[in-house]
Amino acid sequence: MANKYSPDDTAFLVESNRFIREVKILKFGGGLYTVRFADSGGGIKVRENRLFATKEDAEASLKKETKPRANWS
Repeated sequence: MANKYSPDDTAFLVESNRFIREVKILKFGGGLYTVRFADSGGGIKVRENRLFATKEDAEASLKKETKPRANWS
């Protein structure tokens, strides 16, 4: 199976189901991508399902906010 991303590709990572960060793919190995954050220079290893090709795709994956419940007291 071919990897979805190649070294030097840009992708977007969803963190804590709240934040979207731009990352650069460094390498793939052992089922994990090593990525470097564009804004801070730090890096982590993540599975492919946490990476998105566009910012719009990443935004679409975020959970939608629910309406507050009615106060019945």
